[in-house]
Amino acid sequence: MQNQSRIVIENVAPQLNQGAISIKRVVDEIVNVTADVLVDGHDVLQASLLYKHESEKSWSEKRMYPSSNDGYMASFQTTKQGSYSFKIEGWVDYALNWQHGIGRKIDDYQHVNSELLEGAELLFRIIDKVNLEEKEYLLHLIFIFKNTEKYAEAVKEVISDKLTHILKNNPEKTLTQTSEEYTVYVDRKKARFSTWYEFFPRSASEQEGKHGTFKDCHRLLPRIAQMGFDTLYFPPIHPIGEINRKGKNNTTVAQDGDVGSTWGIGSKHGGHKDIHPELGSLEDFKNLVSKAKELGIEVAMDYALQAAPDHPWVKEHPDWFKWRPDGTVQYAENPPKKYQDILPIYWESKDYKNLWQECLDTFLYWIDCGINVFRVDNPHTKPYYFWGWVLAEIKRQYPDVLFLAEAFTRPKIMHQLAKQGFTQSYTYFTWRDSKHELIEYINELTQTNQREYMRPNFWPNTPDINPYHLQGAPESKYIQRYALAATLSSNIGIYGPVFEQMIDVPIVGKEEYYMSEKFQLCNYDWFKENKVTFLISRINQIRKENESYQQTNNIQFLETGNEKLMAFYKWNDDRSNETLTVLSLDAYHSQSGSIQLPLNALKIPRGHKIEVVDLITKNSYNWYHEWNYVELHATLPFHIFKINK
Repeated sequence: MQNQSRIVIENVAPQLNQGAISIKRVVDEIVNVTADVLVDGHDVLQASLLYKHESEKSWSEKRMYPSSNDGYMASFQTTKQGSYSFKIEGWVDYALNWQHGIGRKIDDYQHVNSELLEGAELLFRIIDKVNLEEKEYLLHLIFIFKNTEKYAEAVKEVISDKLTHILKNNPEKTLTQTSEEYTVYVDRKKARFSTWYEFFPRSASEQEGKHGTFKDCHRLLPRIAQMGFDTLYFPPIHPIGEINRKGKNNTTVAQDGDVGSTWGIGSKHGGHKDIHPELGSLEDFKNLVSKAKELGIEVAMDYALQAAPDHPWVKEHPDWFKWRPDGTVQYAENPPKKYQDILPIYWESKDYKNLWQECLDTFLYWIDCGINVFRVDNPHTKPYYFWGWVLAEIKRQYPDVLFLAEAFTRPKIMHQLAKQGFTQSYTYFTWRDSKHELIEYINELTQTNQREYMRPNFWPNTPDINPYHLQGAPESKYIQRYALAATLSSNIGIYGPVFEQMIDVPIVGKEEYYMSEKFQLCNYDWFKENKVTFLISRINQIRKENESYQQTNNIQFLETGNEKLMAFYKWNDDRSNETLTVLSLDAYHSQSGSIQLPLNALKIPRGHKIEVVDLITKNSYNWYHEWNYVELHATLPFHIFKINK
């Protein structure tokens, strides 16, 4: 038999892949749900949003409100970590339909004695659903609806708001229609707001040329915390292969003393569950993780599924690698890059179940050591469904664990990784430099359905990427790029000492660092201070103090009349914190223009005074007009204004 319900529910949003993929939120975020709900004819329909956390047995209900063109909307708040389900329920509300019909007849001066008797029967059926006061009221209505001598009072009460309220809150649901169920995965708040700092612990020694240790890293933690970073990311800390080890500048022959690439994982000293012996012991690592936590910093580990030729896996699990007829394994390649020191995993191995389990066990081992954040290297070169399985297994046991996908690849591949469960993703921000490129990209991330599953993490540089616009750039360019990243995206990171000290010498013609730290030890003046470090610290503090910068999606770009001047308005969910950011994209010259305030979004009339306070300089300005003049110099190429109305 066909469905007898007269209700059609379609275009439910937000949802992904017809509900097969969960949308994402963090604790205390709002899920705004919309749907088209239709009924034939002119009857009154009602719709509800039903939702529950995975730990709850019963559904909570919120009545949906009509918007336009048969659209309905409602929202709920995600108060716990884990998975939520929601669905839409629709029905013809015969009681409200009756009230609407009788009201029209009364307006037409028709007698409605028969309709009042119908109403008495409707009210009797809901009498046991209401509270005591409402019950007394309904009993009185039933009496007057049946008593012709009370006709004048009856026609007044039958269209009262009080009765409408009771009928709406106590519906008789018959022949209901229910949508498919959709899911929301809720992370802890750090999934949406984090500030990352990357350095190689082997370069932490005070003595030039000496291999750094975890103990050396302790002296750097207070500085990193004072600068406002809450996540300290280490490239791989595992034993480094000795066979085919890379030399300085990625040369294929290592010289005596060359330390190799940290991503060439595995040697006679162990594999993915072991620590490079020159860094220290496992106990040293745990002590560092604990000390960082005391300072409000979480240590993020690199998770790179690949093996050096002398990794224990190669002998113990040869089926995990694809062997050629000559008895060798083809090294990893990502043209034009070649990784002679790395063997790729053979994901189509017949022994894939044991391979997958070992990959999961590796995660669990480090989680047990106190790690709750992982930066995953090149996830796009491993099967999507592997990631879907392994990330779900981890989140089921350890919901606090977060995963950053390092996948600089094609858009839909990056999207698929996010859909499979990665918490955050590196992005194309590293290369977006013009006003048009930046606005187009941010709008793509925040104004399309990508906002439901793709949490961007903006990095101005990485050990792999020395972008052309930073090569030979002045100090103002570094300031501009950090200010852009930190105000556009709530998740940001830098390859720390190289960025803050503006080390930019490239391999000629490439976006790669010359004498890259990936292949050698480096020595830094870790406590060197400059304008870049000062402004990074100040911007990070501003982000912590202003909720509008702790999210990415609430953003509106503003007209400036100048292609070298970019401005945008951001706000938190209840608009109790509103900010205006203005940035010059010219690293060499002054730029000026008029900023068009978003008066409608600010809900202020023309001519109303607003105060904007520059959170860097502490200067304040009173603006009375829609368009307001701003001039920025390369020495300080941005304003971060807090808006006071």
